Amino acid sequence: MLVKNDLVAKIKDYFELNIYETKVWLALLGKGSASAGEIASLSGVPRSRTYDVLESLEKKGFAIVKLGKPVKYLGVKPRVILEKLKNNVRVEAEERFQSLSNIKDTAEFLQLEDLYTVGINPVKREDLSAAIRGRSTISNYLREIIDAAEKEVIFSMSIKEMKMKESLFSETFNSLKKKGIKIQVALSGDPEEVKKFSESLKIKISPINVESKFFIIDRKEVLFYLSKESTKDDQAIWLNSEFFAEAFASLFELSIR
Repeated sequence: MLVKNDLVAKIKDYFELNIYETKVWLALLGKGSASAGEIASLSGVPRSRTYDVLESLEKKGFAIVKLGKPVKYLGVKPRVILEKLKNNVRVEAEERFQSLSNIKDTAEFLQLEDLYTVGINPVKREDLSAAIRGRSTISNYLREIIDAAEKEVIFSMSIKEMKMKESLFSETFNSLKKKGIKIQVALSGDPEEVKKFSESLKIKISPINVESKFFIIDRKEVLFYLSKESTKDDQAIWLNSEFFAEAFASLFELSIR
């Protein structure tokens, strides 16, 4: 049984196998059950390597040994493999998440914080501005500065994007309201959609004609995106300038009157 090279290459990458493992697993799936000798003939893998490859696949859960003599092997159903790998990734991610969450309670992390805040040349927040790249990095940074807001947060973006993240923004608005922080929101797009969305979130939202995406925190910090459409390679600029933020906020308020 000959399998096309492009299929072998793709399956290899999808399931993180090497070339020999991929060829042997595909041979097993096509044959149903087979001896090591049959697998070598079907897969094109050298017979001297077939036993090692089968042992590796068995350990990884891609093959099982059929009871009886002579010894034969069965290929595990692809859907079963896929679900197993997904579950492994989920478990590993949860373990990694928990591990990272615990770091903040360590003495070493406290030393890192001290280095940042009281180091030889401590970074003054008011001296900072930065270019931030990557959707997740920007989102995490935005969440941090919004959580640190003390008086007011201004949001401006498209109705389309805010609707895509409705549950996230709803949670953010509720959190800000509980802290007594003033919220101003302006959305570009269909005014009727904006009105309905405003009613569903129970917050005043102003329709605007200008397509923009920025956030102003306490009229001291501004984070604005450099592109209209959101992608994994998003870029944003963060400025910590009270003068600029105040001017930007004033222009925003003029646009929603």
